[in-house]
Amino acid sequence: MPSFMANPSQPKLKLPKGACDCHFHVFGPQARFAYAAGRSYTPPAEAPKEALFRLHAHLGIERGVVVQSAVHALDNSASADLIAARPREYRGVALIQPSIPDGDLKELDRQGFRGARFHFMKHLASGATMDEILALAKRLAPLGWHLQLHMESALIGEMTGALGRAPVPVVVDHMGRIDASLGLEHKGFLDLLALMEKPHVWVKVSGAERASRKESPWPDAVPFARKLVAEYGDRVLWGTDWPHPNLKAVPDDGVLVDLLSGIAPSEAQRKSLLVDNPQRFYGFQ
Repeated sequence: MPSFMANPSQPKLKLPKGACDCHFHVFGPQARFAYAAGRSYTPPAEAPKEALFRLHAHLGIERGVVVQSAVHALDNSASADLIAARPREYRGVALIQPSIPDGDLKELDRQGFRGARFHFMKHLASGATMDEILALAKRLAPLGWHLQLHMESALIGEMTGALGRAPVPVVVDHMGRIDASLGLEHKGFLDLLALMEKPHVWVKVSGAERASRKESPWPDAVPFARKLVAEYGDRVLWGTDWPHPNLKAVPDDGVLVDLLSGIAPSEAQRKSLLVDNPQRFYGFQ
């Protein structure tokens, strides 16, 4: 099964000028960028930068932030190659070890990376402790980088104290991977709301198709994203999560865009979410 639709629907919603997709990946092409040995999963199809650029043109997206995939592990070359193709419009978030030399960090910064991502998911090895990540964060601060965490919702509460001490901004991926079927009052989401009270914490209102326990258009997930936008509108980001790895059903990216009508109902909210926040956070000109 392909991991993404070759011909997604045309969104009904027209995105504001300068709209940014703050979360997507690239896979391969393997002839140039080999998949990592010992990877936790293998995508069913390559997803090179050319396919991503076509998708963005189709959806009306003008900027983007490529998030390094576990498929390529610590070799950020495929992501760097995408940024190099359109350096004014694209930035990146790297996968790195906490022990990375300062020289390598500066090179990634020169290539257009602006953050480091760490996994705390059962199906993805983190490779680092929170103490190691916070020590690294002290070295990220002079570069203006942020930490990005992909974590199980059950871990948010116990990690709040450590994340509150982070010397750099912290971005929580995919609404903290909450389970939408449990409702707005379930502990994982309440813990996320408590974490968002920290003024340096941001959240991506992406992953509705992952949070939902219903079929497309995943209506049970929208209230969670809408609440985050309503209460923390200056610290929210959005992304497609293309090419949608590790899902049973392939989502339609046009439908994902149209969900923004419910997630950020007003034009002002959508401009903040899609244009102003990414521009400020990632340093787009």
